[in-house]
Amino acid sequence: MGTQAQPVHRRWNPLRRSWVLVSPHRTQRPWQGEVGQKAAPSGVSYDPECYLCPGNQRAGGAANPAYNGIFSFVNDYAALLPEPPAVLDAQASPLLVAEPARGLCTVLCYHPDHSLTLARMTQDEIRRVVDAWTREYQDLGNLDWIEYVQIFENRGAMMGASNPHPHGQIWSTGFIPDEPAAETAAQREHLAHTGHCLLCDYLEAERAAGERVVFENEHFAALVPWWAVWPFEVLLVSRRHAGALPEFNSAERDGLADALKRLTTRFDNLFKTSFPYTMGFHQSPTTTEEYPEWHFHAHFYPPLLRSATVRKFMVGFEMLGMPQRDITPEDAAQRLRACAEEHFWPRA
Repeated sequence: MGTQAQPVHRRWNPLRRSWVLVSPHRTQRPWQGEVGQKAAPSGVSYDPECYLCPGNQRAGGAANPAYNGIFSFVNDYAALLPEPPAVLDAQASPLLVAEPARGLCTVLCYHPDHSLTLARMTQDEIRRVVDAWTREYQDLGNLDWIEYVQIFENRGAMMGASNPHPHGQIWSTGFIPDEPAAETAAQREHLAHTGHCLLCDYLEAERAAGERVVFENEHFAALVPWWAVWPFEVLLVSRRHAGALPEFNSAERDGLADALKRLTTRFDNLFKTSFPYTMGFHQSPTTTEEYPEWHFHAHFYPPLLRSATVRKFMVGFEMLGMPQRDITPEDAAQRLRACAEEHFWPRA
């Protein structure tokens, strides 16, 4: 169903149990807002000023080893600390609630080459990152006080990345954060009411419809979700029901690496830019409880709207009322499907 055929409507997000307003006619509005700078891939393989490059001194004073593969370390400016926090003073009102928060924040450098991104890495190089993510999830999740392992990447200055070196972060928490907690509740309720996995049912519906699927391989499907908020938001879903990275066999890990390569390349090719995004995996919590309802997936939230320099802002009604989008998910998926899978900036 094309943009012109769709009136203003709202769509339900069963994972978050919330609505998004879709206003297709607003794609025609003129733009006189902020215009950013186009981001080109870096041509520098080693930057002596980069605190993530091999052998360099980090901002916190420690020196990186001369690594030639993947390198991880505890974040020098971590938002959470592993030491048991002190007991907080009681507040006078039951409306003033606080509790200690404990966690462990690590940084994972994907590659020693400063100029690369996931889109410009090879599938084999990305597969090694998938293996590293899997080890980190297992090792951190095995700590008896860790309840959730959040793997994510902020790509590009537009999404707040403080360093262009290819890297992501892993925040492991002594509690289940709000977003995965909400998804746990929604998936659990769907399983209890239907006997089926929510995302298994949803993926079956999307594959039958076809119009929002960007591509799929033997093990993963990439689609612009029915309820997408960001213009070119993508949900990457495992085709087999599995809760977390360690449950994937070797072929499925290859499939994940292939899907990440193909998706990020399409993003870059859409506007011929190093495409910014926030990406993260949602997977089973790591408590002692069983989570049969959980289905592994990744969210990609890219901000670009009209071009390499015009972004979507979440302001006004979206902050005070509910999210709203102009480009329909169907149109966004069609534009991503039309993108080539050979990167516009060949790697030297």
